[in-house]
Amino acid sequence: MTTFYQRYHRALYQVIWRIVRHDELAEDILQESMLKFWLSVASYDANRGRLFTWALNISRNLAIDYVREARYRQAQRTDSLAEGFDHLVAPASFEPEHIGVRSWLNLLPTADRELLELLYFKGYTQAEASKQLQLPLGTVKSRGKRIIQALARAVS
Repeated sequence: MTTFYQRYHRALYQVIWRIVRHDELAEDILQESMLKFWLSVASYDANRGRLFTWALNISRNLAIDYVREARYRQAQRTDSLAEGFDHLVAPASFEPEHIGVRSWLNLLPTADRELLELLYFKGYTQAEASKQLQLPLGTVKSRGKRIIQALARAVS
């Protein structure tokens, strides 16, 4: 087993690492693979292939099994978000002028333009816009939704 490990551990590790993309995890899976080889060497059949190919398949399958586990997927999502976005800072305020939204308002009728001005450019809440325009709150909400959808269709 020592000779086998000395000869093939680098190649097996590389195959495992390509699947899991994590150094410590690849080492753990390699150790599990070595234990599995030791325990199931009696089931190896030389007529079906080389010893290295058999060991490689076991290692690869263990790595794939680990990647498929829900814990691994969840850890990958959580870790990558925590580590990947530390340097990013959210802008202090959204500036629609930077993407040309204000020019899109010219495509709308005056009443619709006025509502969007209040909601998106002046920062009014729907309740505040409702009071300012003297419209029921439900009307402001449904009209706002309809205007945004119409604007999205017109711009697309």
